[in-house]
Amino acid sequence: MLENKLGITNEVELSKEEERITKLKALELFDTKKINEFELGTFKGLADIHRYLFSDVYNFAGQMRDVNIAKGNFRFAPVIYLEDALKKIDNMPQDNFDNIIKKYVEMNVAHPFREGNGRSTRLWLDMILKKELGKVVDWSKVDKEEYLLAMERSTIKDTEISNLLSNALTDKINDRDVYMKGIDISYKYEGYNTYTMKELDIN
Repeated sequence: MLENKLGITNEVELSKEEERITKLKALELFDTKKINEFELGTFKGLADIHRYLFSDVYNFAGQMRDVNIAKGNFRFAPVIYLEDALKKIDNMPQDNFDNIIKKYVEMNVAHPFREGNGRSTRLWLDMILKKELGKVVDWSKVDKEEYLLAMERSTIKDTEISNLLSNALTDKINDRDVYMKGIDISYKYEGYNTYTMKELDIN
């Protein structure tokens, strides 16, 4: 289990508290408009999002990982090559949808953090799409199993994930409900579904 700032030693309990705290931070990001202040399409911007979400839970929030990690049979970028990979991603173009998705796929392969990569990177992706195309993904229209399979295959060919996300684009870029539903779905992809954003919302 990951060492945490909360002093929690039970994995299930940590998962619940991590979800509650970071979902509240995600909502705060939207309501304060701080999410619009981060650099777009760079590791620095992604690290700032990650730090904002996870700094109350983990000491490593916003920091590049120093260990190798894998998910199932897939190994993410080895630590020895991670810094170079992130520099290359920074320099990848983001001038159209296809290029933005290629950048997103490469950042997923890099998986720069110990934990919270998917949730942070989906927000990072939406911020790029919002600025460059005036669109965001309506994640409530993206099936979990289809998404996970498409992401798994994206390292070989990104057509599947590109089509899946293209069909879910919306121009409701400042819609709070779309954002909140998107966070819930993003967390469900990773197995976090104890709380909904509406339950946590005090506004």
